[in-house]
Formats: sequence, C-alpha cells, structure tokens
Amino acid sequence: MAKGVLSCLLVCVCSLGVTWLCWLPWAWGLLSGLALHTAWGRPCRFLYVACRTIKRDLMCLAAILRVKSSLLRHRCNHSSIPSLFSAVVALQPHKPALIDEATGEVWSFKDLQERSHAVAHWALQQGLVEGDVVALYLGSCPMLVSLWLGLAMVGVEAALINHNLRQSSLLHCVAVAQPRAMVYGAELTRAVLEVKASLEPSMGLFCTGLQEDQRARSSLGADHLDPMLACSPTAAPPYTLCKGFNDRLFLIYTSGTTGMPKAAIVVHSRYYRIAAFGFHSFGLRGDDVIYNCLPLYHSAGSIMGVGQCLLFGLTVVIKRKFSARCFWDDCVTYKCTAIQYIGEICRYLLAQEVRPSEAKHQVRVAIGNGLRPTVWEKFVKRFRIRRVGEFYGATECNCSLINIDGKVGACGFSSRILPNFYPIRLVRVQEDSMELIRNAQGLCVRCTPGEPGVLVGRIDQTDPLRRFDGYVDSESTAHKIAHSVFTAGDSAYVSGDMLVMDELGYMYFTDRGGDTFRWRGENVSATELEGVLSGLLGQVGVAVYGVAVPGVEGKAGMAAIADADRQVDVGNFLRAAEKALPSYALPVFLRLTSTLDTTGTFKILKMRLRQEGFDPGLSTDPIFYLNSRAGCYEALSPRRYCDITAGRERL
Repeated sequence: MAKGVLSCLLVCVCSLGVTWLCWLPWAWGLLSGLALHTAWGRPCRFLYVACRTIKRDLMCLAAILRVKSSLLRHRCNHSSIPSLFSAVVALQPHKPALIDEATGEVWSFKDLQERSHAVAHWALQQGLVEGDVVALYLGSCPMLVSLWLGLAMVGVEAALINHNLRQSSLLHCVAVAQPRAMVYGAELTRAVLEVKASLEPSMGLFCTGLQEDQRARSSLGADHLDPMLACSPTAAPPYTLCKGFNDRLFLIYTSGTTGMPKAAIVVHSRYYRIAAFGFHSFGLRGDDVIYNCLPLYHSAGSIMGVGQCLLFGLTVVIKRKFSARCFWDDCVTYKCTAIQYIGEICRYLLAQEVRPSEAKHQVRVAIGNGLRPTVWEKFVKRFRIRRVGEFYGATECNCSLINIDGKVGACGFSSRILPNFYPIRLVRVQEDSMELIRNAQGLCVRCTPGEPGVLVGRIDQTDPLRRFDGYVDSESTAHKIAHSVFTAGDSAYVSGDMLVMDELGYMYFTDRGGDTFRWRGENVSATELEGVLSGLLGQVGVAVYGVAVPGVEGKAGMAAIADADRQVDVGNFLRAAEKALPSYALPVFLRLTSTLDTTGTFKILKMRLRQEGFDPGLSTDPIFYLNSRAGCYEALSPRRYCDITAGRERL
C-alpha cells in the first residue's frame, strides 16, 4: 500500500516538474500525474510519450473545459446565437462588424443588429413561425448574415443553399429543406427561372439586390425584399424565442463530392462550439480582423469565420469570391491579422508570382483545414505566417480535431495519456467496402499507431461535445451511425474519412472514404499522391483516382492534371515522379485537362472523372498510359484502349 502511494507521489512530482518547465498551472500537472500513475508499470515508452505531449494535451484540455463550461452555462440560461450576439453588440455597438470587400460597405455591430431586427419583423409579417424554413440562395455578403440571423431571432430556420447550384442540384436542395419561402439574389434570377416550374406553387419568392431585369422577376411572381426590409422596424421584435440552445439554428448542405448534397442540421450549441474552439484554440483576439474569402453557405465561412464576429466581437472582411491575385492586397488594405483557408487556397497562393503586398501584410494566424504537408512549410516561410490553426471536421460531425501546437502536416491529435476525455478513435475497416472490422466480442478494432483507419466519435446526446444532430433526411442520419463501437450497445458517428495516427497521437488525414485504391498489392492514398504530383508540377491542380481495368486486380491510378496552357511534358513528369514515388504509386494513366471541377470550397469533384475512366472516346482531353516495357507515357488511342481492355496490352 505504502509502495503504491509512494509511486503515485513520485510520478506526480515528475509530472509537476515537466509542467513547471512548460509554464502550466500546477493543477493540470497533478491531473496528468494521476493519469500517468494509472499507466505505472507500462513500458518506459509511455513516459517518453507523456513528456513529449503533456503540454499539448493540457493546452487542449483547458480549451475543451472552457468551451464545455460555456456551453453548459448558455444551455442553462436558455441562450441562443441571437441573444449572445446582442450581448456583444451592447459592448461595442459602433465597432465594424462586417466589411463587404466588393462594395467597401462597412456594417457596425449596431447596423448588423438593426438589419437583422428588420428581417425578424418581416418574417413575422409573412406569417412565418418557429420551425419554418426559408431557403437563402445568394452570394456571400453581409445581407446573407443579417437574413439568417434575423430569421433565427424568431425561430425560423434558414437553409443556406450553394449559389453555384443549378437545375437538378438546386431543386434537390430546395426539396430537401421544404421551405415556405425562398430569398434569392437578383444575380441568380435566371437560375431560379430555370426551375420555377418545378417549385412548390405555395412557396413565396423574394428577390434581394439590384434587379436589372424587372420582367424576369415579374414572371417569377417574386416580391422585391429590399423595400420591405427598409420599411420594417429596426428595434427588437416583440417576440420571445421558444427554442433552446440545442434546437435548430439553420441547415448547411454537405459539398456533394460523393453524391447529392445532404442538409446537415446545425443547432445553436453546435454553432457556438465550432466558433468557440476556433477562438480559444488558435490565439484569436477581440481586436483581430479576419479575411474571409470562403463561401458563406459553408460552415467554415459562416461559422468558423462569421461566428468570430457574432460571438467574440471580431471584425470580418467578406470577400465574395476568392482571388489569388488580390488576396494579399486585400489583407494589406483592410489590415487583416487573420486569414481563413480551405482546400487548395494555399496552393493557389503559392503558385502566384511574388507580390509586394506579401511583405506588407499584418497577418498573424491562418485558420482552416486541408493544408497539405507538401505545401505547409513553403506557405508559412514565404508568407511569414506565425501560426497555422489547422483543424479537421465536418459540419455535422462529433469528432472534430484541432492542431493546437502547429505540428506540420497534422490535422489534430488524440491524447495518448488522457484518451477517454475526448472519446474518438481510429478503427479498422475493409479496404474496398469501408465496412467496419469487428473482433470476437463484436466491437470495432482500434488501429495501432501508423495504421490507417476511419475516424469515429462516440455519441452522447446529453453532452454538447458529443452530440450528433444528423441531417434532415433520417435515412442519411442512420447511415452515419454505427453501434457497439467502443462498448457493447453504444452508438458512434462514422466519419468515412481515413486518417493515421503517429506514436505521439498526432492525426494525419489520408483520404476521404473510398478515395484509397489498391494497385500491385499496395494501398495508394489519392490525397497523398495528389500533393506529391502537384508539387512536382509547380502546384498545379491534380486529381488522383483509381480506375478499373478489365481482367486486372485492383484499380490503376489515374491522374487528371489541370494543364490549360498545355505545358506539361509527360516525359519530364515521369522522370521526376519516378524519383519521388514507389513504382506502384506511379499513375498508370494521365489525363491533361483544361480545368478540374471543384466545389465552392475547392474540393475536387472526381465523380465525372471516375465515370469516364481512361476511355478516350468519352473525352476530348489527351490521355496517356504508362508503357512499362518502353518506360514512357504514350498517347492512348482508341485502338490501344481496346488492346488494354481486351488484355492484349499488359500494364
């Protein structure tokens, strides 16, 4: 007994010493010491891991506790995003809240509140009630923020529809939300006209913005919203919100990279959680100015970005459309201290010629996800970014990750010394079907460090960090839930994304579900290969995917390269790729295309590419195949295509 107490004290003292060196409070050191004591008797490697990661883990633990305590307090106070915003306005009514880069218009916090109040009054005048949905189909601008915020003040839910969608995709998103009304931007009148015949006749249509074609709006039977809002009161509406902190705020659609977009439910507490983790984890300050060039129909732009304004009083510059050429000039003009990125933005910026504004900006921190390891260090060095706040997550997921200490290439981490505080896990799956692998007890099998697996998070609807609110479509919701994952009978959210964890717990994104293919008996990560090939080609766009070849096991790698100027020399490319890649990862097929299809957040759409495969008859793009005997890429003619598919030409 005495020996056990002594060992506990020794471990606590050692942990306190490490904590003191890391400038951390003694209480956290005691907590970590107790955690280490539970592992007493394990190999010394555990102590090494603990010493290397304790500062990181406790920094994150402090952020988690801070956010969780705030969530619980706001839930007890029956708070909502509009009420929390009102508290921010009271502190700084005349400070700039939103700046529209396109027009130069500056909205103060008071302006934003008054315009949102006008929207709330308009909604009540239209007979909208709590739980009703209004589709918002317009580009990124301060008006979009005032619309969904004003609707939320009276419990009406906005459906934020991608303004790039047309026809069947647009109709799908509208049908899923079942809105009572739609507000669309004047610039999208033609797009609405194209689907008017298929819209519900009872759905009200309202247009905002300068209407160039009055006849088109009249043919739609749409009302002009702007004059109506101009006549609405700007004082708070005489309305008491019945919804609670865990009730619906609005709907955000998934990107649709693997099918039609799904409408994810965002509740008030989820909105707060995402924005609060960004603020507390990445060193943001109340006097920061954020450059937000991400679309506001996406969670990164509307929650991680605009949420800093609504909940923490930061100023947000809204850029309607990303421009690599104007990016740093804008940052200098508006004295931005933080920027947001996603997907390929950092690569696009690196591909630009050096500009004088690169040396004049005041940007301190970059926040986003999808920064490839091959781009990370080049981006930070060239643009003098002091801190990168990389994170992983989806709008609806309950297993988000944050890279709190700037580990290059990592999208987050899972604590090796306090693994149960935030119950997430990488579990093994079947390579082709992505089906979860289970042990003899019927539970999922945890991946070991270095072993790729799918990320899952335990669901607990009573815990604001563990909730999974799902989608409007119950079938889609059920598809993302697995049972008996951690323990018998439990439920867990299955992300569908493949990650790998190293010995210290750092997580690295490898592929979207189904984006890994097997060739020559080896697994090939499409995402990892895209990063390498893009770097070899000077940061041009590259999409990698597997294509089936009749009579051949696995899938052959195919790379679609954005080569609008026809500058890619396939011979030089092969020589460079052979030096950088193992033989099984070399693309078997190349497709040189003018542009790559992407979502509004720069995720590459591969569905059409996969469907067309390597058949030269389905595309006018030049296609090459790797002739392994000749050791070079050769043009793929229809005749040679037939030889390959018939097995006469071996790959």
